Amino acid sequence: MKVPTKFLTAFLLVAAGAGNALAFHSGGVAACDGCHTVHNSSGGMAASTKGSANRYLLQGSDPSSTCLICHSGSTPTDSYRVATNPPPPLGLPPVQLTPGGDFAWLQKNYSWVDPATGLAVSSSGDAHGHNIIANDFLYFQDARNALAPGGTYPSASLSCISCHDPHGGYRILDSSGTVAKGGKPIAGSGSYGALPTASEAVGSYRMLAGAGYAPASYPLAPFVNDPPSAVSPATYNRSESTSDTRVAYGRGMSEWCGNCHAGLTHSSYPGDTVGNHPSGNSAKLPADVVATYNAYIATGNLGGTVANAYTSMVPFEEGTSDATQLAIATTSTAGPSVDDNVTCLTCHRAHASAWDSATRWNCAKGAYLTVAGSWPGIDAPTLQGQSGPASTGKTMAEYQQGMYGRPASQYATNQWSLCNKCHENDSYKQ
Repeated sequence: MKVPTKFLTAFLLVAAGAGNALAFHSGGVAACDGCHTVHNSSGGMAASTKGSANRYLLQGSDPSSTCLICHSGSTPTDSYRVATNPPPPLGLPPVQLTPGGDFAWLQKNYSWVDPATGLAVSSSGDAHGHNIIANDFLYFQDARNALAPGGTYPSASLSCISCHDPHGGYRILDSSGTVAKGGKPIAGSGSYGALPTASEAVGSYRMLAGAGYAPASYPLAPFVNDPPSAVSPATYNRSESTSDTRVAYGRGMSEWCGNCHAGLTHSSYPGDTVGNHPSGNSAKLPADVVATYNAYIATGNLGGTVANAYTSMVPFEEGTSDATQLAIATTSTAGPSVDDNVTCLTCHRAHASAWDSATRWNCAKGAYLTVAGSWPGIDAPTLQGQSGPASTGKTMAEYQQGMYGRPASQYATNQWSLCNKCHENDSYKQ
């Protein structure tokens, strides 16, 4: 039997998607039956559980569940996995190490007693990142925030497609990074440095939505800002025990975050009157911050050089939308210059992390990141390392995974906050 070309193409795209999401999405809309099931028939969920409520004929019972059918897993064998599934048991960490973080941290709850006050302290899963609603995978609405901090987006509507356009309509039209919805057809992903041509566009970074976008779950507040410019290395879901995974953020990330968190963004130095840290295209790194970043290695060690100063624990924007320059930057270990920007992702992960507010390190609960030369943990070799403020109730394995597999020896014996990478104020504390 001769298979019609259009059906064969769709099959090949879905088959490719089983092992390579890049081929499946190709920077834009994927094969329809990769996400939808015809006539609400067979699919990732039984037809009886889908019912008539699933009016979009999704493979899962909701948009995020549909995404996680492919984008979750028990091992980090595929870069595109963003959630450990099934959730890791008590004491064991999530395994995915994508730059955006592992959503499974949302399912890890910690509590301890503050030794100074005797009061109970907690670090709930809800506090660890963006609480997407994916009922099939046990992700539920944020119990703490009814609205996005600094904005009006309701937590009851938050899903993967709140940020990512599932049909991939936003595209990069030219080498200067011009974004549009429509125009030249999308020929591939723009996430890895591919360039548009005179006749073809590439998809926006990670298929992020842009100006005018509003998901069906909350159409009342369309986005104002377009997707950021950024380029990722092809391999990015991996331990950073020996080297960093460098996503070259170009420009526009903080502005894009401001689509939902406008009240938390501030674009210029010095700091504003309400205490928001500057970030964005106008938040160029001051010369003293650049000098500190490039010299800082660890608490008490300012012997670094610009050539090897970069750390993905404290990334920055390159200040450009040129995809060629950004692709080169993904292999660089160099630190910043005064042409570079602070971004929301300098301190936060986009999806979730081991720490409150999805920060890249333990920013809020404890004074030290390492204690007596080892990671803190309830099983740490010292009582101080075992204490709640240091360990935040985690095992040493969980803590190290939260630091993306880095050995404690990469830092000082008693390492202070990585805020000091830009604002060194801890050399006297070691």
